[in-house]
Amino acid sequence: MTATVMTSTYTVEGRLLEICTCNAICPCWVGEDPDGDDCQGVIAWYIDHGVVQDVDVSDRAVAVVCHIPGNALAGNWTAVVYVDDRCTDEQQQAILNVFTGQLGGAVADLAALIGEVVAVERAPFTFSVTEGAGTLRIGDAVEAVLAPFQGATGRTTTLSETVFSTIPGSPAYPGKASVYRRAGRLLGRPDVDISGKNAVQGAFRFSG
Repeated sequence: MTATVMTSTYTVEGRLLEICTCNAICPCWVGEDPDGDDCQGVIAWYIDHGVVQDVDVSDRAVAVVCHIPGNALAGNWTAVVYVDDRCTDEQQQAILNVFTGQLGGAVADLAALIGEVVAVERAPFTFSVTEGAGTLRIGDAVEAVLAPFQGATGRTTTLSETVFSTIPGSPAYPGKASVYRRAGRLLGRPDVDISGKNAVQGAFRFSG
């Protein structure tokens, strides 16, 4: 008998930057209700290396700009998905197939919380992490500057074994955003322009 070799349809790995209107550390990560009854967030993944169904999606980014109306685990999120405007049509579809959960894996559980995607937009991304400080810009829709908390030993504070995660299976580094601006037009929400609220950084590796 010849053994059947199962091959992965995708593997993507890279970095996460997340910002929202909750106080730090965001209660959503431990299954509690968001501060202020709802959450206006941005979750951005930069794919340093990735192949999706034989399509190379390395050095590309994708983000979910979302309104979470209550407890994050209850779902019913409304979202706009932003895709790196350097993507070819083939790359864009491959990335959407992963991050909308169509190809399974841990990221599909996160995607299942989104009740409605109101738009898919292409935009230029600025996504950088230097010595623990992150910068995210998505066209004219999002601007954020964030930094992690430091522990008493000088090492970066780590958040792990949480009931909710935007990088399932990987530790996260909570912190604050000194700048968080987000256009709310496509979501039918007010614009956000705040400072000192929740921010999260981390690394991910998704496969399915």
